[in-house]
Amino acid sequence: MSDALRELFSSGIGLLSLFTIAFIIVMAFYIYRYVKQQIQQEEKTGATSAGQEQHRLS
Repeated sequence: MSDALRELFSSGIGLLSLFTIAFIIVMAFYIYRYVKQQIQQEEKTGATSAGQEQHRLS
C-alpha cells in the first residue's frame, strides 16, 4: 500500500478527509434526486415559473 493511502486510512486527518469526500458525494446525490423530483412534479402539475411569480405578486 502506498504511503498516501496508508496516511488516508490510518491518520485522523486522513479519515476526516475521507469522511468529507464521502459526505460531499452523498450530498450531491441527494441534491440531484431532489431537483429531479421537483422538475418532475412541476411538469406533472403544469406549473410555470411565470405563473408562480404572478401568484406571489397577487
